[in-house]
Amino acid sequence: MIETVHVNLPGRAYDVVIGPGLLAEAGTRITPFLRRPRVSIVTEENVAALHLAALKQGFEAAGIASEALVLPAGEATKSWPFLEQTVEWLLAQKVERGDVVVAFGGGVIGDLVGFAAATVRRGVRFVQLPTSLLAQVDSSVGGKTGINSPSGKNLIGAFHQPTLVLADVDLLGTLTERDFLSGYGEVVKYGLLGDEDFFDWLEDAGPGLKDSTSDPLAARVWAVTRSVQMKADIVERDETEQGDRALLNLGHTFCHALEAATGYSDRLLHGEGVAIGCALAFEVSARLGLCAQEAPSRVRAHLKDMGMKTDIADIAGELPDAAGLLALMGQDKKVVDGQLRFILARGIGEAFVTGDVPADVVLSVLDDALSARRSRV
Repeated sequence: MIETVHVNLPGRAYDVVIGPGLLAEAGTRITPFLRRPRVSIVTEENVAALHLAALKQGFEAAGIASEALVLPAGEATKSWPFLEQTVEWLLAQKVERGDVVVAFGGGVIGDLVGFAAATVRRGVRFVQLPTSLLAQVDSSVGGKTGINSPSGKNLIGAFHQPTLVLADVDLLGTLTERDFLSGYGEVVKYGLLGDEDFFDWLEDAGPGLKDSTSDPLAARVWAVTRSVQMKADIVERDETEQGDRALLNLGHTFCHALEAATGYSDRLLHGEGVAIGCALAFEVSARLGLCAQEAPSRVRAHLKDMGMKTDIADIAGELPDAAGLLALMGQDKKVVDGQLRFILARGIGEAFVTGDVPADVVLSVLDDALSARRSRV
């Protein structure tokens, strides 16, 4: 049940391998890329406690020596201090350009380690071994790497493609339901932005993906594979986000503002923000007459069926007012010539990029969402 998606970038092509049992096979799969039998692993505490010993044993069985740096878990690790720690550790390991660095963790580790690999000796190779659903379907593919700034999320970084991605779906079984559903926020995004048939399938199969009492393995492999294939197709057309790749940010303009407003804390996980952001993007689209009024309701209904956050009202704690959230959107990477670009939709699976969105409509949607939130208190 192993699937392979080829990311066909000239001179930087690589495979994303998806399926069960890949952790044990990591050594044999990485060996062809090694000039000497050693790797440097960067991971985080939670992943290390669960899986690091097995990964190192797999490398040892393949005759590969490995050393590991274990960083704290959480979004706060995606920052200057831990980037410096990672870079200095890699230099202390005497990592050479021909060596391979292994990013072993979720999106935080993948983004941080990828950025470190892009900068050490002006670029060393790295392998993504994503352990979360969010990382497997999104952040491990496409070469976006970076860290957060107090000014906003992912504002410091580089495009640096991995050499290989190994997405072991067995590792998803150790995720909490909340972390799994956070990743699902990115899965459903793919259906919403460009494949209504995939969204139809998710409406039927989605609840079973998280059901530990069933055997969701085949469905999980398909959900990850289809998501990765959609992302790969877009990245091949637009590697550095000059056009089509911005579609992958459906829901993210709202999401990044909400993440900043919640201090990049566990009040709001990234995929939760994406899910809420997708619902808001469809609401804006409907108010502008771009899509049917039923579309936002359908999006929210599916997210609720999955047991996910669907509205700003689902976020605990204090939040800025609508004007404050709009100001936070102004720090988004999708600002061009001072104008904020939105990803809106003409329907399920029909997203597009536009800068022609009246601020008063966005403010109205945010005001209504915040009013609904206040009414719950």
